[in-house]
Amino acid sequence: MEEVKHAVQDEYADDFSWCYGCGRLNENGLHVRTGWDGDKTVSYYTPREDQIAVPGVVYGGLIASIVDCHSTGSASLALHRKNGHEPGSGVEPPRFVTASLHVDYLKPTPHGVTLKLVGTVEEIHPKRFRVLTEVMANGEVCAKGDVVAVVIPDGFMDK
Repeated sequence: MEEVKHAVQDEYADDFSWCYGCGRLNENGLHVRTGWDGDKTVSYYTPREDQIAVPGVVYGGLIASIVDCHSTGSASLALHRKNGHEPGSGVEPPRFVTASLHVDYLKPTPHGVTLKLVGTVEEIHPKRFRVLTEVMANGEVCAKGDVVAVVIPDGFMDK
């Protein structure tokens, strides 16, 4: 099985590592891990047995969740690289939240295989990135996501 060796999510501070989709500290979460593959971003995810819509087909809400977290991770990677850093450099990457999420479901996504997410990142503002993500199963695109991600503002975690 393919995997991401240097994921941006591994570098997030503990306070920002609880997300259900990509938080490494959320033991019940999905643990989406996003890294570079050339100038594209990549994540791999194998749906659990209970993540179905009907037998043999992945639940669409799960697809939206992994697109969301892959895309915000992709934006983080892009800005981190723009700032001269890569995962593993010892510098904490910027964190993003989702401003908008749109998913087109092109065909049923088969269950029982590892899904590959490939992202293309475009900067639309210094603190706002657009990420186009394809979700593939067995080499075929099953869904496409379009996410606008924004840098987490100062004070986001203040209570």
